Amino acid sequence: MNNLFVYCEIEDGTIADVSLELLTKGRSLANKLGCRVEAVVAGSKLDGVEKQILPYGTDKLHVFDDDRLYPYTSLPHTSILVNLFKEEKPQICLMGATVIGRDLGPRVSSALKSGLTADCTSLETGSHEDKKAGITYENLLYQIRPAFGGNIIATIINPEHRPQMATVREGVMKKEILDADYKGEIIRHDVTKYAADTDFVVKVIERNIAKAKNNVKGAPIIVSGGYGVGSRENFKLLFDLAKTINAEVGASRAAVDAGFCDHDRQIGQTGVTVRPKLYIACGISGQIQHIAGMQESSIIISINSDPNAPINAIADYVITGTIEDVVPKMIKYYKKNSK
Repeated sequence: MNNLFVYCEIEDGTIADVSLELLTKGRSLANKLGCRVEAVVAGSKLDGVEKQILPYGTDKLHVFDDDRLYPYTSLPHTSILVNLFKEEKPQICLMGATVIGRDLGPRVSSALKSGLTADCTSLETGSHEDKKAGITYENLLYQIRPAFGGNIIATIINPEHRPQMATVREGVMKKEILDADYKGEIIRHDVTKYAADTDFVVKVIERNIAKAKNNVKGAPIIVSGGYGVGSRENFKLLFDLAKTINAEVGASRAAVDAGFCDHDRQIGQTGVTVRPKLYIACGISGQIQHIAGMQESSIIISINSDPNAPINAIADYVITGTIEDVVPKMIKYYKKNSK
């Protein structure tokens, strides 16, 4: 009752990274709220799945194992969560802002009339005073995300309806095992009690998943360009630098919209979230939308002709100059000193 739930996505027997990140964050939030962390996983051939989930501090794992539950389809997974939540009455439910989460979250929140905050970049807990009604709400979930095109950071609360639901993008939270031998309760449910046969009316006959052309999300070093790079031709300098230092190339939304770089390399609120060891920002002004996707980078180097560019405020090192002047020099000196 009133615990924190995390919906865990699974693909080919492996729990998605975003789900493990949410378990880590959920454990932290639950400690503050004085409640338990519970996880839900629905799929097929789930024997041993608890070994992936319990070490992140999960107190109870709800397993729904049925061949018809994998691959994911909307109706049965929605019915499972809705009916489980009616029984368990969680105070919080977290899920990834993935293709599945963006389909499942709204369906569940609509059925439970609970509300949902999408694409959160941070989650905290705290109180809220409704001065007009003279009521103070304690232990609310602060659902924090960029709003109005990224011009402000909004903190959204849901004082009266439960569960408080939020989706969070992959890479925003840290993934950290709490205890490799963490002991949690495992409950294997009878799927037929939660999902009707009619929920399985849609059957996936053939499924093809296109693999990403690059690995921006998992790259330890990223050379990223913004509108200030100036042109698609100048972006080739960033690819040259990336090749030299074994990095991946990323881009801001402005650079993608201008046609300087392909969309699958976009970093930020409407792209991917990254946390590399080194992030080299070239010609990026530093709007909130972009900052949200890379601010957890270990070291940030900003190369910008504008010494007052907003991104300089979060950069560890700032190089003032044009891309055409600075980047070739970086390539030259790296090659010279790496022999």
